[in-house]
Amino acid sequence: MPSIALAVADGTPLFELAAACEVFGPDRGLSDSWYDFTVCGEDGARVGGWLTAGIAPGLAALPRADTVIVPSCHDLEAPPPALVDAVRAAHRGGARVASLCTGAFVLAEAGLLDGRRATTHWAHTSLLRDRYPDVRVDPDVLYIDEGDVLTSAGKAAGLDLCLHLVRKDHGAAVANALARSLVVPPHRPGGQAQFIPAAVSHGRDHVLADLISWTLERLDRPLTVRDLARRAGMSPRNLARHFNAVTGTTPLRWLLTQRVGRARELLETSDLTVEQIASRTGMGTATTLHRHFSRRLGVPPDAYRRTFRT
Repeated sequence: MPSIALAVADGTPLFELAAACEVFGPDRGLSDSWYDFTVCGEDGARVGGWLTAGIAPGLAALPRADTVIVPSCHDLEAPPPALVDAVRAAHRGGARVASLCTGAFVLAEAGLLDGRRATTHWAHTSLLRDRYPDVRVDPDVLYIDEGDVLTSAGKAAGLDLCLHLVRKDHGAAVANALARSLVVPPHRPGGQAQFIPAAVSHGRDHVLADLISWTLERLDRPLTVRDLARRAGMSPRNLARHFNAVTGTTPLRWLLTQRVGRARELLETSDLTVEQIASRTGMGTATTLHRHFSRRLGVPPDAYRRTFRT
């Protein structure tokens, strides 16, 4: 059973802590090996500035955990030294370390982000870059996965990163089922923009709602951006503008993300060959699927299937 320790410092905001607890805490029967989840923090640590309920005293659980989650840091000027030391020790001991929102400042102070890409809440990316010049700060993404170190943007992006970790550990089918129970989008890729510039509804009434539904029903077809624009009755340039407003990415990147996501589900839940899955996801050939799948997930389709086959 993989273990996860959530590190609480004094003043940790309630939202990020609650998101991690909701994802990793309850065993909903989605996997035979769910997480051994622990919330720990220094004595008297308060959540949201006022709540001190159910927090195990001390940070001793961190170095023993397989994964350490560091939610938002209240004091960006001086991250708690005891927490910084505990996170550094956990990483040296082989733990995977992930920060939510401004928890990235704790990781940076511990030296875990030196030479790596990292992100945090868009309002604090400049401060992170200025204070830690060895960190390659990317202000435009939801989260960044560097393998043993992961960082996320603010608030809801922390939930995206938590679901990403579940997807890595238990597969797409489990992560999607969990997302459905939480009534959140099953997958927002880390490269999606933090800040959606236009105030466009993300429900079923936005300008691309019909097009997105139409496209998802036809992922097996060799659709192009021009095909999508024609279906939407727009020019490709106008379609790109609306896609950026609604999804924070381009039509082509969104389409490729959906194809790879569908391929993941089929690899987990079907006996189709890689060639057949390539055809059903509009990739055309196994070679094309292999290239895009490996680039997105870091493993080839066959290796992914061996890991997550249900």
